[in-house]
Amino acid sequence: MVKTLAIAAAACAFAVGRVNAQNPQPAYGQCGGIGWSGSKTCVSGSACTFISDYYSQCIPGATTATTTTTTTTTTTTSTTPTTTTTTTATSSGTFSTPPVPSAVPTLVNGYSFVRAVASPNFHKYLGSEVYGTPGDAVLRDYTSAPLFKVTNGQLIQGVEGKDTLLYAVVEPKTDSAAKKLKVSWSTTPATSGKFVFSGDTLEWSDPAITRQQNNAWLVCPDAQGNKDVYVNLGAYSYQTPAGCADQTIHAYTGPIAVD
Repeated sequence: MVKTLAIAAAACAFAVGRVNAQNPQPAYGQCGGIGWSGSKTCVSGSACTFISDYYSQCIPGATTATTTTTTTTTTTTSTTPTTTTTTTATSSGTFSTPPVPSAVPTLVNGYSFVRAVASPNFHKYLGSEVYGTPGDAVLRDYTSAPLFKVTNGQLIQGVEGKDTLLYAVVEPKTDSAAKKLKVSWSTTPATSGKFVFSGDTLEWSDPAITRQQNNAWLVCPDAQGNKDVYVNLGAYSYQTPAGCADQTIHAYTGPIAVD
């Protein structure tokens, strides 16, 4: 009798485990990848999205799902989306434009996303006007957010060994009445000024320039609607130039970029 009850209990537990394994995964939960044995479906409103061979994730609002499954006897091959590479002329020669990510960007150890956290640019992410290329620094959508680190006062865009590294450069102050200085990206390090994270807040300072707040930034749309980033030479939310918005910009180390 005892043996019969034990067998029945084990069978019940196994059945429950199988049912639980098939429950939809919550938003941002894992739903696939090499070695994954849990559910490959997501709760309503999320789609199982391929991140890497070892990880697929339930992404809210995603419209397509791509998962990778692997067994010890089969080989799974993923299809890479077709991308177009363009070549841009720069002062140092030419630069190949990297393809925009086809999946929501994920964090790499030792790096962070950088984003605004206040209206009207809430959760807009720092990057380049044209993804991953030299040019104007802008705030852009989370779906193409690059990664950053600060090293020796340089704010560096891109992951070493994977991307072409870009360095944040602040234009020189040539007008004593200037209220803002434009930020851009270059393939060569900045020769003046220093970037630091104070807590998670990005700051910039230069011994030759007096600023009331080192963490004060401005975001000013250009004629094409790009959200150009400037160093604010005044105080935060004081005498804001027409058409611009005051912002502070912060490191974000969540597992993926989120809206």
